[in-house]
Amino acid sequence: MKVAVIGAGWAGCAAAVEATRLGQQVTLIEAARIAGGRARRVDGQWPDGSALPLDNGQHILIGAYSETLKLMGDLGLKTTSLLHRMPLTLQFPDGSGLRLPALPTPLDAFAGILRARGWSWLDKVSLLLAATRWQLAGFRCAPELSVAALCIALTPAVLTTLIEPLCVAALNTPADRASGQVFLRVLRDSLFSQSGGSNLLLPRTDLSALLPDAALAWLAQHGAEVRLGTRVLALAPADTGWQVDGETFERVILACPPGEAARLVLNTGLPCKAWVDQTQALQFEAITTVYVSSRGSRLAQPMLALRASAPGGDAPAQFVFDRGQLCGPDGLLAFVVSASQGDSVALTQRVLLQARQQLGLTQAVAVQTIVEKRATFACLPGLLRPAAQLLPGLVACGDYVDGPYPATLEGAVRSGQQAARFAIK
Repeated sequence: MKVAVIGAGWAGCAAAVEATRLGQQVTLIEAARIAGGRARRVDGQWPDGSALPLDNGQHILIGAYSETLKLMGDLGLKTTSLLHRMPLTLQFPDGSGLRLPALPTPLDAFAGILRARGWSWLDKVSLLLAATRWQLAGFRCAPELSVAALCIALTPAVLTTLIEPLCVAALNTPADRASGQVFLRVLRDSLFSQSGGSNLLLPRTDLSALLPDAALAWLAQHGAEVRLGTRVLALAPADTGWQVDGETFERVILACPPGEAARLVLNTGLPCKAWVDQTQALQFEAITTVYVSSRGSRLAQPMLALRASAPGGDAPAQFVFDRGQLCGPDGLLAFVVSASQGDSVALTQRVLLQARQQLGLTQAVAVQTIVEKRATFACLPGLLRPAAQLLPGLVACGDYVDGPYPATLEGAVRSGQQAARFAIK
């Protein structure tokens, strides 16, 4: 069958590869000139105007991203060289915080809690008791519970140095608004399901080279057609399937952003109001990445947690990454502000102040600030997400589509693979 995949983000790439692998004639159509969607390479520059390859945001993967890692391997990528693997570490510049040892699951989590620096025994016991309760409950809670409500019995130290940064890193939604049930699912799959599942996998290359470029090359080698820089304007039903800008396909997979997918579906005039309403009702959170140059600086490890203040405060970033240790020139740091708010210029100045106060980087200079305004959907309690299947021959995929995970690369890849299988049934 002729299958059109609209959108070449991580979900679209996964869908196109899976549909091609299943023997279909695939055309992958992407509006941008670089594949990868919200996890892609961008052309940055130093203050003097010289070229500096960057990403549109600093991303991480974890060991539990089984389908993403398998797909990378199938595409011929060597993940051991492309990803820096380290134990789950949420440590601050002073060395306090959590670092899991190399032990089988779940012993690594319990040992890490007991050995956490900067926590009292009361802090550790409160977290151990909570983790035991969550396990006994099957990592399920009432759907209306927020992460803050779920963790109300934890001590303030555990909340501020573990739960809140972990929540905003995984769900990109503040703990007082984030879904407790989705948070528990992330904890279950990363910390308590498989050895190494909680490991951090930090990219050693730009995000397009991490998967999308390899997917496009694989598709070309296997007879698929790739059209970059082509925005789809109209989708309409046809006698034998669907028309995409007048071209007939038997199946269509919508792998574009939710707003664009809703536009295309709405303009068909077909009865998909409930799906469109759910898609348009989604709220979104921004992520800001401030790239900073501090020549000669090297962090104690490739990723550190930072003590973040409330939105609008003088310490907006929750994490900092040493790109010099990963994939960039020495002294290049990436400060990540999840669920970011406010003007990017003011945000950049607050990050520079935070760099001076928490890292002692008195000579830090802002290189480039990238704001992804609709980086993820807001992962709210009880959120109803749109389904993958819309109409015969028309399916949707993306990290926003109904599923157990928040907006993550793994969620996008799994959604794309599922959509390809649905499409050819």
